[in-house]
Amino acid sequence: MPAVSRRNELLPWDYIVVEGVIGVGKTSLSKLLSTKTDGRLNLEVVEENPFLSSFYLDRSAFAFQTQIFFLLSRFRQQQDLFQDDLFNSTLISDYLFAKDRIFANLNLGDDELTLYNQLATILEQRVRKPGLVIYLQARTEVLLQRINWRGRSFEQDMDAGYLDALNGAYSYFFHHYKDAPLLVVNTDNLDFVNVPGDFDLLFEQIQESFTGTRYFAPDTSNGM
Repeated sequence: MPAVSRRNELLPWDYIVVEGVIGVGKTSLSKLLSTKTDGRLNLEVVEENPFLSSFYLDRSAFAFQTQIFFLLSRFRQQQDLFQDDLFNSTLISDYLFAKDRIFANLNLGDDELTLYNQLATILEQRVRKPGLVIYLQARTEVLLQRINWRGRSFEQDMDAGYLDALNGAYSYFFHHYKDAPLLVVNTDNLDFVNVPGDFDLLFEQIQESFTGTRYFAPDTSNGM
């Protein structure tokens, strides 16, 4: 008999995706949510892409190889996830499969993008959509500070202009996102990693069931 699905007592969602630009804190939040709820954690494997370091040095020369590797590796990971008895616990993932198109549209030439879109359209039909998407936002200068703080070697030469363009592309993508309930969180003044009270504020938002898009922008710097 198939396994009986159950939801975590703390959350109304069985599959949560945390998204946002490089350095915004999506992996940190995913880990915190997994610990808080005893949920199953799925993390994107970024460092295994053999083209990534070269891409940050010469984006035009290595964009297509980098993009296709990410697309196929993420698809393989998604298929492995959903072959298992997934819904014995809440699944929390630090990436949305469909977000791969953000990078493709930003980095690929016309011919490359045409080929990429043909492949991505086929694969997306075989990937399960989440119950909730949490989109973390931050200003580009805040992202640069966080990237420098975490110290990944392949990110240290990242161009600020590229990061700013990527930030804008993410905002555009999620402004039009309709495939699942979306919680948009401004993290400029929210330190959910180091300040337990900030995490508690955010967790209260995640505990509420809703449809459509909800925005959360607390000013914790002023104690509010």
